[in-house]
Amino acid sequence: MKSTFSRCLVPGLVAALLCSAAQAEELVVGIFGGSFAEDSKTCHIAAFEKATGAKVSLKLGSSSQFAAGIRATGGKSDFDVVYIDNSLASQLKNEKLLEAIDKSKLSNAGDISPRAFDKDGQYVVFMTGATVIVYDTKQVKTPPTSWADLAKPEFAGRLAIGDISGTSGSQFLMALNRMKGGTLDNMNPGFEAIKPLAKSSVTLYTQADQIVSLFERQEIAAAVWYPDRAGSAIDKGLPLAIVYPQEGAVGILPALVIPKGAKSPALALKYIDQVLSKDGQTCFAERKYAGPVNTQVKLSDKAAKIVPYKESFDKLWLPDPEAVAKSLPEWTKRWQREVAR
Repeated sequence: MKSTFSRCLVPGLVAALLCSAAQAEELVVGIFGGSFAEDSKTCHIAAFEKATGAKVSLKLGSSSQFAAGIRATGGKSDFDVVYIDNSLASQLKNEKLLEAIDKSKLSNAGDISPRAFDKDGQYVVFMTGATVIVYDTKQVKTPPTSWADLAKPEFAGRLAIGDISGTSGSQFLMALNRMKGGTLDNMNPGFEAIKPLAKSSVTLYTQADQIVSLFERQEIAAAVWYPDRAGSAIDKGLPLAIVYPQEGAVGILPALVIPKGAKSPALALKYIDQVLSKDGQTCFAERKYAGPVNTQVKLSDKAAKIVPYKESFDKLWLPDPEAVAKSLPEWTKRWQREVAR
């Protein structure tokens, strides 16, 4: 009898386990690629999957690609959570394409800087970053200190800048415009300043990790890039240095959103809570060099030198996301006419 019972029990357990696995919830997350996604797996996704039993399916892309995808589905999104620049999050909010983020459902909300939450509760900033200058210490004898230095002859044909479809492209345009006396309502100085730089650049990159191979092959000596990406490249042995320009780098506030019509909004909130946790933020700050928004995080000296922190954070220029969101479509059209190659 015991033997018969055991033989019956084992298949039953296997079936139950298979059934449970088949019923595991899936969370579809739109996320930036390369080292960003890899470090997110380590710092956030592994702990989330262990705690919830759910499986995360990653879809890689850029902020502009995700915004286009959310618009295309018109309130029936294929995504449950999306990583996106706060200016585009603001656009989607104004278009009523986002679900509200209920802070009362976030166990870590009390530890998060109040500045991280959208005033209307539609998105939450999960890290601070910046658009900065990164250069090869072996190729560059005199380090740049200003955005203006990138126009010097020694960088002609040795520079990479971002396309306006990416955050660094639009922010570099705004930084040049501000340096030349323009405003968000008058971008003429910025467009005039960026045209010759774009013409002499090796590439107008559309994916942040494109820059890694260009530095590896020494096809470029400098780039308008991100400190988190540069920090990861430095860890892998590339001889790079990061410059926060004297005029102030442009601050990046990437956000998490739940698109309208997401299939698993409750699970999405649990994922966001994991990203905002002290452990998740500490891990991501140290591995990805992302400035934390959780006020309980203490940075190592190494990370503090790379991420926007203290003096470098205080000097960041943070353009009004609402104003940027309103104007970016027209800037993009003008870029395609006057700058794109």
